[in-house]
Amino acid sequence: MLDLKKIQENKEKITELLSRKGYKADFEPIIELDADRRRYMSEAEKLKAERNKVSSSIPALKKEGKPVDGIFAEMRVLGEKIAELDEKAKDADKKMNELLSVIPNVPDEDLLPGEKENNEVIKVFGKKPEFDFEFKNHVDLCTDLKLIDYARGTKLSGGGFWLYRGNGARLEWALLNFFISEHLKDGYEFILPPHQLGYDCGYGAGQFPKFSDEVYWLDVSEDRTKNRFMLPTAETALVNMFSGEIIDESKLPMKFFAYTPCYRKEAGSYRAEERGMIRGHQFNKVEMVQYAHPEKSKEAFEELVNKACSLMDKLGLHFRLSKLAAGDCSASMARTYDIEVYIPSMGIYKEVSSVSNANDYQARRNNTRFKNSKTGKTEFVHTLNGSGLATSRVFPAIIEQYQNADGTVTIPEVLRPFMNGESVLK
Repeated sequence: MLDLKKIQENKEKITELLSRKGYKADFEPIIELDADRRRYMSEAEKLKAERNKVSSSIPALKKEGKPVDGIFAEMRVLGEKIAELDEKAKDADKKMNELLSVIPNVPDEDLLPGEKENNEVIKVFGKKPEFDFEFKNHVDLCTDLKLIDYARGTKLSGGGFWLYRGNGARLEWALLNFFISEHLKDGYEFILPPHQLGYDCGYGAGQFPKFSDEVYWLDVSEDRTKNRFMLPTAETALVNMFSGEIIDESKLPMKFFAYTPCYRKEAGSYRAEERGMIRGHQFNKVEMVQYAHPEKSKEAFEELVNKACSLMDKLGLHFRLSKLAAGDCSASMARTYDIEVYIPSMGIYKEVSSVSNANDYQARRNNTRFKNSKTGKTEFVHTLNGSGLATSRVFPAIIEQYQNADGTVTIPEVLRPFMNGESVLK
């Protein structure tokens, strides 16, 4: 959620930055509601002061034997007016926050406007694989090597699902264990969160109310604020762990990672580049999250980018790092870099990690704060997240980039300790 004070002080600048995301901002209704809220509160405070003053005089009047019944009647009327003003202020505040809640985060000023066409490739890692034989796509390789059973995955759950089998399940687990071991080495705390979350988690992460139709809901109440949903990413849980709390400044930055399956409705494209495991309703992911001091926010972002790139580099994969244009960043994020792996059979790069900085946008929504020792004031933390990594595209990339002429697949060296020392899938 955006800071109303900053909107009022920098309305034109924020409007221009939001336009880079393709969002046309109209802050006047919000500013008017805030003015109404303040007016109702001010009037109520004056009446409360008057009521307190009169109430304090009643004991003296009683002592003097003067009648007070009329005063009590006046106070009841005054109380009704105060209650009415309080309700109006509450209603204005609710409407104001409803309008604020659907406004996306302001992109950082250095981001280009527009969508994917303005994304910028910052760096390319490794050499693009070349084959002196007729190479296969990952769907055929996974089927031939009995790594993935697409047909039975569909039989069990429908389109957008698959089944890991044998060495395929082992390779998936090896990837997850490799990611976990790397994050533990770097001092991140391992979290296994619930997969079912309450509405406030989606709201706090900035995914609700706008994107509430993109998750799987578990309950049937018409009021979704009372329902639970299956997490679309561990970020949704991790950034809400300290909602409503004031974190000790000395503990910042706090660094976490979590392994979860991710459940999303977004899958279902039948384009060639979406086949196999490239897009699905359920996939595995290790997610990194940091709670950072605002002064160290940029530093935290660079750390997460470097960590995600390091994982890919150690796997020996050809990939690139891209800085997203403002319009390609998600609604909650001020800045995003994508790590994109090369899929040879498609001839394109597919995102395997998005590293993003929400600044204080999520923390405002879920009220996660710290007390600044320099100013003595309570401030909102900055929250950052990054996939470290999602396996559903890393797995196909390994299968294709490491394939051999005889139809086998070489296992990346860093994964072999988690595969009982085996070096080839055959």
